Amino acid sequence: MLRQNLEELRGKALQAVRDARDAAALETIRVGFLGKKGELTAILKRMGSLSPDERPSVGAFANDVRAAVESALESASGRIAEKELERRLAEETVDVTLPGNPFRAGRRHPMQTVLDDVTKIFLGMGFSVAEGPEVETTYYCFDALNHSPDHPARDPQDTFYFDDETILRTQTSSVQIRVMEKEKPPIRIISPGRTYRKDEIDATHSAHFHQIEGLAVDKGITMADLKGALHTMMTGLYGSGVKLRFRPHHFPYTEPSAEVDLQCFACQGKGCRMCKDEGWIEMLGSGMVHPAVLERCGVDPDVYSGFAFGVGIERLTLMRYKINDMRLLYENDVRFLRQF
Repeated sequence: MLRQNLEELRGKALQAVRDARDAAALETIRVGFLGKKGELTAILKRMGSLSPDERPSVGAFANDVRAAVESALESASGRIAEKELERRLAEETVDVTLPGNPFRAGRRHPMQTVLDDVTKIFLGMGFSVAEGPEVETTYYCFDALNHSPDHPARDPQDTFYFDDETILRTQTSSVQIRVMEKEKPPIRIISPGRTYRKDEIDATHSAHFHQIEGLAVDKGITMADLKGALHTMMTGLYGSGVKLRFRPHHFPYTEPSAEVDLQCFACQGKGCRMCKDEGWIEMLGSGMVHPAVLERCGVDPDVYSGFAFGVGIERLTLMRYKINDMRLLYENDVRFLRQF
């Protein structure tokens, strides 16, 4: 009787395996026939009713039935997996010849491009890059640069103070002082960085802006070296046709001092709205390092001389790309930035 039951179970299980269409159905069949509470287990529990002579043969036959069902399940599982893979490959086929989705790569900010170009120009002339703290002392920003105690730049209306001796630097000239204190001539550095002044925000001013300053100290440095370095920078940025004008000026830390103007690109010096009918656009301040500044930094002004200059990165960028409002550089409007 048990052998007949096992025969029927094998046929029923194998048919169920042949009819199965997915892995879930196979798992249901396995549990239903071979699990702890499955049909095969239920039949085997009745083995105790058999005589000792019948048990070995019926037990061996039961093992054959289990092996047949397990083998069928394994074969069916492979068959179903293969069909599932074929189905997925058919449904998820990708035409690799189709163009991909466009990827919009990021770009350098125009100010960063100009800063990188200026840096490359001066590195090519043998300069190195020096950096310093943005939170600075009044000594490095004013005293060491020969500013008198009543100089307007010290006024709290113009400068951000933390206390009487600690400020946000108004210029990167403080880096020049720190370098001259630590290094002996010859010195050739540029010092780019953020600076801060209490300016009203408009098309040409901001309370936060960027500068790059240059310093060269050595024996025999003259105003001609300053003019040559600035002309090299400007031609590198704006082309070989650039024209510069040096106007006498006064800065506490340079003597003699000069403002440097760039001939207006729009009118070629004739006068227009862009240059306010002057034909020239003010770009930067420069001059020969004041002997008192050299001496304060431990450099003998009877042996060494030097030049220094400072220019706003924003101003260089506005001129290079013909931008008429500095605020556009800070607004992060992608419609504006995609132009560069």
